[in-house]
Amino acid sequence: MLIVNGTVHTMETGTIPNGFVQVRGSRITRVGPMSALPDDTDLDGLVDAQGGHILPGFIDAHCHVGLYGSAPQEDDLNESPAPCTPQLRALDGVDPLNQYFAEARRAGVTCLHTGPGSANPIAGQSILLKTAGTVVDQMAVRAPAAMKFALGENPKGAHKGHGPATRMATAAVIRDKLAQALNYDLKWVRAQADDQLDDPELDVQLYALRPVVTGRLPAHFHAHRADDIVTAVRLSKEFGLDCVIVHGTEGHLIADFLAKEGVPVITGPFLMDRCKPELGRLTMENTAVLARAGVQVAICTDHPETPVSLLPFCAALAARAGMDEEEALAAITINAACICGVGDRLGSLSPGKDADIVVMDGHPFHWRTRAAHVFIDGQEVV
Repeated sequence: MLIVNGTVHTMETGTIPNGFVQVRGSRITRVGPMSALPDDTDLDGLVDAQGGHILPGFIDAHCHVGLYGSAPQEDDLNESPAPCTPQLRALDGVDPLNQYFAEARRAGVTCLHTGPGSANPIAGQSILLKTAGTVVDQMAVRAPAAMKFALGENPKGAHKGHGPATRMATAAVIRDKLAQALNYDLKWVRAQADDQLDDPELDVQLYALRPVVTGRLPAHFHAHRADDIVTAVRLSKEFGLDCVIVHGTEGHLIADFLAKEGVPVITGPFLMDRCKPELGRLTMENTAVLARAGVQVAICTDHPETPVSLLPFCAALAARAGMDEEEALAAITINAACICGVGDRLGSLSPGKDADIVVMDGHPFHWRTRAAHVFIDGQEVV
């Protein structure tokens, strides 16, 4: 397949004003200006961008697509009876035929990171998956992709007397479970090093946390308020976690701190109401302020808070609020891929990467622009 005559946003090696992208099978093979396209190039599967824009498929770095339906009985977000459920796997709950996957594809969103809600201090394992398919296991790019933690208002009082009622208690619950997981991992390490020792008795919660406390699985912390963000960083430093802040609504107030700590932030949703007290300082300038401070940022919809189909529009709003346009595009492409641990496969138009490509009929940030063609693994899905 050959996509020609478009502005190519490679997201790694600059923008090509009039270029092409060549695909073979499920991988990108060549990218360059039209002037570099050999005369004898195979034109099989030619797609003419007609002066539009060619970009890597958009990535929503945090949402709940597939776990949240259009009716309350279809809501699989929160396991409310227990405050700590690290053993839960989004892989077991995602409905790949949920209508929002199709809406995501039509908007050029080819990959998304979805998982449990934020009612639990430790909620479970998320999944990164492509937006086309009927079998979740085949759509998965990373499963698990991260462990979901939550601080702030959501986990407080969500469990009616058998969970934390304060921010202090929420942090204490997380700290206690992580300490148990570290001790549990040490027992496994000793047992594997000494043939005379039996493996520890299986504890599904602590077993699920082993890759988190050993730094092999990222810890994504739901945190809005600045003090909650700092608590997430504090806990991560105590236990050596690979920390990512999700939402980071007041991140702009401590941008230098986050930059110094080297903690990525998945910002958003900001296309929404200030529906709870900890969103009082919500501002669309947040992402721009963080980026200028040197924080690696992505933008998310937190679907259903903002519909997943509006991810490109959210990036456009960040640009309108002061973010460089290419940086805003990076926040839904290469930065999102890197923060989700798949920068080697997704997020840019580079030879060898997955052929997840969107062809827009205008600039991606113009309100009238539509996705004319969307490809996932080299197959046209829109």
